[in-house]
Amino acid sequence: MRKQFLFIFLALIVANTSQAQGKTTRIGYIDMEYILENVSDYKEAKSQLEQKAQKWKQEVEAKKLNINNLKESLKTEKALLTKELIEERETEIKFLEQEMMDYQQKQFGSDGNLMRQKAALAKPIQDQVFTAVQDIAEAKNYDFIFDKSSDLTMLFSNKRFDISDQVLRVLNRTEKREQLTKKQLKEQEAKENLENAIDENPAMAERQKALDEKKAAREKLIQDRKLEQEAKKKEYEDRRNALAAEREAKKNGTVSGTAKTATETPATTTDAAKTSSTAKTATPAATGETPAAEQPTMTKAEERQLLYEQRKKELEEKRKKILEEREAAKKAKEAETQKTNTTNN
Repeated sequence: MRKQFLFIFLALIVANTSQAQGKTTRIGYIDMEYILENVSDYKEAKSQLEQKAQKWKQEVEAKKLNINNLKESLKTEKALLTKELIEERETEIKFLEQEMMDYQQKQFGSDGNLMRQKAALAKPIQDQVFTAVQDIAEAKNYDFIFDKSSDLTMLFSNKRFDISDQVLRVLNRTEKREQLTKKQLKEQEAKENLENAIDENPAMAERQKALDEKKAAREKLIQDRKLEQEAKKKEYEDRRNALAAEREAKKNGTVSGTAKTATETPATTTDAAKTSSTAKTATPAATGETPAAEQPTMTKAEERQLLYEQRKKELEEKRKKILEEREAAKKAKEAETQKTNTTNN
């Protein structure tokens, strides 16, 4: 603790000396934990380590359960056992308890496998972070850069001095550069220059944020339109499948009631209403009708025509209903006016 306060005290002295000489002191800080959590390689390795830790926990719980079962068994059978057998059982339980505690300490202790593997996992990325911090400090003339997540006590830290995101971008750039072509490298450099300019100019950062929001809204609108088109396409496919099912049913001579209603004509209705004995006993050849199995398959043009007629019929019925409602409202209004005039007279 004394070393920490001494370090801060010396830093303040240097800062005051620099200011006295007319030089502006630049101070920044990073959050190592935040950076590690946003590095993909570290997250994947950490997930694997957590799976190992979960397995170790399950083994510890299994050992505890076994010990508890042995204790319960001894408690139940104690009255039937000799003194020597009881002591033997108790010794065995103590041995298993000590073994379980040693295993738990080995895996989860302060110097256990979990802590050592975590340190080994973070070490390569921490080295990359330190290199990136040095590059940023040299390029942007920082005098001090602290680690917020270290043992150094920071009672207050202004967010505008946090360069953690800049460090993350440097790490991501290094990873991407290894997989880019010359043309992609030029594009990446232009993007990096823009990001650096945004870091130095808060107003530009606000403008970039507004542009990103507009771009996201535009992409969402395009996606909504695409979904609407897909819905219309699906509706058309459903109608076509329904017509195909009706044709198949008609071909097999099992036309549904809905299909009959949709395709029924006045002439067919009139013929169906006839009840003469001659019509009942006539054969398809005698009446000039084509059997259902021999009816030709409906073409796409006929399908469209059928859909058009059905839609036209629906619109006509809707228009007729609207006209009737308007006529009824008009008559009701006239009756109300006539009743008012009669009352006034």
